[in-house]
Amino acid sequence: MTDIKSAGIAICSTGGFEQSELFKPEQALEAAPATVLVLLKDASQEDYDALVLPGGKMIADILRTLKKAISFVKSFFDASKPLAATCHAPWPLIEGGIVPDLALTSCKSIKADAVNAGGRWQDNAVVVVNGVITSGNPDDLDKFPIKII
Repeated sequence: MTDIKSAGIAICSTGGFEQSELFKPEQALEAAPATVLVLLKDASQEDYDALVLPGGKMIADILRTLKKAISFVKSFFDASKPLAATCHAPWPLIEGGIVPDLALTSCKSIKADAVNAGGRWQDNAVVVVNGVITSGNPDDLDKFPIKII
């Protein structure tokens, strides 16, 4: 396991993210102090120790339709590196086939999507299973980065 002080953490983002769901985790991780980079384009999982997917309907919907983004997300899961998603951000996890038999949480509006994909949805602030960290909504953002750290 990498020490947080030497960790490189990627935040995968594009337009449409929820500001608090990107900036609060980013600020908490930088204060830890980790090196945090917000990525908008090509990146390789080998260059980072963890991946954070910020919430927001638009960003999650965009990311789940981009094959490169789904491959990037899945590469963290396959490498057993921490993968964190909040609010709507489990959508790319669902699209990447990561969710079957995984306990997770999300915003309640995508609960059915998670369950239909084989996930075991829980009504908790944060759920952590095998390095996959999920969080429900902006009210949970104080608990979410702590679990990443």
